[in-house]
Amino acid sequence: MLTLQEKIVEALLILAIVAVYVFELSIFARLAVYRILKKEKPHRVLVTKPAIVSHALALGCILCLLWSYFVEPYRLEVTRHEIRTGLLAGTSFRIVLLSDTHCDAKMRCEEKLVEKINALGPDIIVFTGDGINDLNALPLFKKTMKALSARLGKFAVNGNHETWYWWDRDVFGGTGFRLLKTEPIIIEKDNERITVFGMDYADYELGILPIPLPADTYNIFLFHYPDLIEYVSGASGETEEDVNVNLYLCGHTHGGQVRLPFYGGLEVYSKFGKKYEMGMYRVKDTTLYVNRGIGMEGGFTPRIRFLCRPEITVFDLKPEKGK
Repeated sequence: MLTLQEKIVEALLILAIVAVYVFELSIFARLAVYRILKKEKPHRVLVTKPAIVSHALALGCILCLLWSYFVEPYRLEVTRHEIRTGLLAGTSFRIVLLSDTHCDAKMRCEEKLVEKINALGPDIIVFTGDGINDLNALPLFKKTMKALSARLGKFAVNGNHETWYWWDRDVFGGTGFRLLKTEPIIIEKDNERITVFGMDYADYELGILPIPLPADTYNIFLFHYPDLIEYVSGASGETEEDVNVNLYLCGHTHGGQVRLPFYGGLEVYSKFGKKYEMGMYRVKDTTLYVNRGIGMEGGFTPRIRFLCRPEITVFDLKPEKGK
């Protein structure tokens, strides 16, 4: 659900755009009237200072729309982060996060996605939900996910789309991804190990919460929303027992999908509003990363991204320096 702030800002933006085009139409209406009245040099109405500003704003809106539809959704970005931990002694793990592919029947950057991720040579690939917008896109989604390669495993959790719309479909079947539902998985490399555990969105709706994990391994938590960060980190005060989440990986917000300079995402759909809208956050002893996603919201919403490129995130988990 949108916060009141998000609703107000979105309404003001729409009103501003409507006002620009109403004023632009009024200029051309005045031009038509002047020509009917056979006034001298009627075209001068087009080159007054207010008219020039109006033309520039109207053209700018059109250019932004074209960019957000034809360019930005295809500008796939790889962001990289190095994380040091005392829970590893002599080996490292490369983890690649992707989320919110929201595949449509029309292919966008799925081939580029496979090419980029496989070139990264991940140990683990994790996907935090919302794979498709409609069933016609399921073959493309499965083909894309199956083509991804990881040395130590591929893991996924259901997002709200899988829970609400595709609950009766085997969305991840045949892709090589293991679907996690609040169970810990031990990943071993060079006689060292980390834990990956995920929570199904359906369980979250039922009120089920993550269980505490041992503190002697590096624990990675997968969930579709950022909404559990203050619970698992202990910041909310809701639990007396430390859940021991070191790295919390999620998506859902799309980074707002459409972002405004100095303000950020227009729509985030988190219970925290814009507090955790995209990127990395440190909440007590837990690192949260909110991925911007690959695709765009489905249904009747326009398939646009603006100032919010689709994102693949790479985490190089390494021992503390000096070890």
